[in-house]
Amino acid sequence: MRLSPLLRLLILTQLAFNVGFFAVLPFLSEHLGQTVGMAGWLVGFVLGLRTFSQQGLFVVGGALADRYGIRPVVLAGCALRIAGFAWLGYADSTATVIGAVLLIGFAAALFSPAVESEVARQAVVWEEKGKGSRTRVLALFTVAGQAGAFVGPLLGGLLLAVDFRVVCLAGAGIFVLVLAGHAWLLPQHIPGRERIRAKGGVRVLLRNRRFLALCSAYGAYLLAYNQLYLALPAEVERATGSQTALAWLFALSSLLVVTAQLPITRWVGDRLALRRSMVAGMLLISAGFAVVALARPAGWTGTAGLLPAAGFVVLLTFGQMLVAPVARAWVPDLAEDGRLGLYTGALSSVSGLIVLVGSSLTGTLLDTGLPAAVPWLVLAAVPLAAIAVLPRRA
Repeated sequence: MRLSPLLRLLILTQLAFNVGFFAVLPFLSEHLGQTVGMAGWLVGFVLGLRTFSQQGLFVVGGALADRYGIRPVVLAGCALRIAGFAWLGYADSTATVIGAVLLIGFAAALFSPAVESEVARQAVVWEEKGKGSRTRVLALFTVAGQAGAFVGPLLGGLLLAVDFRVVCLAGAGIFVLVLAGHAWLLPQHIPGRERIRAKGGVRVLLRNRRFLALCSAYGAYLLAYNQLYLALPAEVERATGSQTALAWLFALSSLLVVTAQLPITRWVGDRLALRRSMVAGMLLISAGFAVVALARPAGWTGTAGLLPAAGFVVLLTFGQMLVAPVARAWVPDLAEDGRLGLYTGALSSVSGLIVLVGSSLTGTLLDTGLPAAVPWLVLAAVPLAAIAVLPRRA
């Protein structure tokens, strides 16, 4: 794929963002529960709050990118992420942890929709020039993100042997490099991207039923995917008595995406429409939760106890490979002209609100002492509900 210099920069941006982010996030729930001493429901709430402050405020970052261009928004987001990670490294109370995770989330709410909307716009340009499907470009964007998600937990796992604070400061250091690189390389003005100053875009968006249906389905998917950071660590801890294997399960997920995303996207793109691809992905995710639910009554521990968790990660990852690029590829067809940043941000904002509510409920569900299989069966129903609300046509 002969990409433009701008597309190459934006795809490498996603790689660097995720290295810094995933060096910290997989280890946050254990730090909050064991070191800070938070209850299970509060850990779930804080993780959901982090997701909401990121995903939920994407609409703000997207609107700012439409109005001011992506360069100032991306640079501001990087600066806030540096401050947030440094603060989290020293946070030792509920209030300071919440402040840090809110700052970390808002930073991503600035730079991520700016980058994602421009990648989507450039992908449409790519498709219109007859160079291939836009989904292939967005799949490559996903691969870059997962390559970062592969390297990040391994880096964080190594540094965690020293201290969680060191992990956070390393994440901040990565974003210092990202900030410097983008201050140098990101163009002041991107040809074809006009800044929108007229108001009223949100009102039109809220009347777009097909787009809101896509947002709701994507939110249910994101809630299911967020269990990598809440339900999966609890299952690994139960099976092995520690979270050492967690980094390797995250690495497995990322390695699968890096090696299989593009071939799967090409194969599916020739056979399935956008909606059918998302339905297939949701069914795989539901099956992943069902695998753990069926195995939990046996109470396996040790290596055998990790097999259901590994099965969950594999099925969830293959489902993600079908859902995530297609959802992004669908948005330009539903957005108003010049409002792609707003719509890209709104996709994540609605889903972030769903995750905020759902994560607190999930944390409570995992702490209630119900029969072992019940929480995982409930979670298996979430992606099935997403299928029910998907728009009926692409």
